[in-house]
Amino acid sequence: MKKIFTYAFSLLLIPVLAFSQGDKIKTSKGDLTITPITHGTVAFQWNNLTVFVDPYGGADLFKGLPAPDLILITDIHGDHLNQETLDGLDLSKAKIVVPQAVADQIAEKNKSQLVIIGNGQSTDQIGLNIKAIPMYNLPESADSRHTKGRGNGYIVNFGGKNVYLSGDTSDIPEMRTLKGIDVAFVCMNLPYTMDVDAAASAVIDFKPGIVYPYHYRGQGGLSDVEKFKSLVNKGASKVDVRLRQWYPAQ
Repeated sequence: MKKIFTYAFSLLLIPVLAFSQGDKIKTSKGDLTITPITHGTVAFQWNNLTVFVDPYGGADLFKGLPAPDLILITDIHGDHLNQETLDGLDLSKAKIVVPQAVADQIAEKNKSQLVIIGNGQSTDQIGLNIKAIPMYNLPESADSRHTKGRGNGYIVNFGGKNVYLSGDTSDIPEMRTLKGIDVAFVCMNLPYTMDVDAAASAVIDFKPGIVYPYHYRGQGGLSDVEKFKSLVNKGASKVDVRLRQWYPAQ
């Protein structure tokens, strides 16, 4: 009986261990390892480099990962520019790519590490090409939570693989017309970004090889990512929709 219990328990651990090791994507310079952290926060490991996107939720969430060589921050809100989390991380070797609005608000001690780019601009850092993509709310207005030009989505090229990070955006034409995206991270949380139907429709248009729904906690709770997967599968069956646990406490 004890052997049966031990075997059953080990089977339960398999998906947890697989998730903790991250997903691996083949590139021209070895595997890109993708580790969801929480909400809109993700870690990439590639070619002996570590990249954090929008570090948030406290430094403890990054235990077991190397100190970052690069950090990307999309916007000024606390789930993207989170100074408390940044303060808890070892940033001694990190470059920090940000839009100007983030540069204006980040702590003085971090300013010497900044690389500032705006929508449509790009930079090469630590062997990675990084392009800033618009992210904003529709309809456009001066009092929008995410105004056009303030924040950046990003496309990062890891060894020939283009990884798109939407940041906080509505269903904007700049996203729908993207080309050559291998891996996409797409937000869906009302009322801050877009709903599941709009996110799925956009993904069906630009057809990334792989898509991860992320940043899907809104005022009404967690978005229905299973519905998102179903919609994308119906409209673009070749897109690999990967559902991962971004909110382990819920």
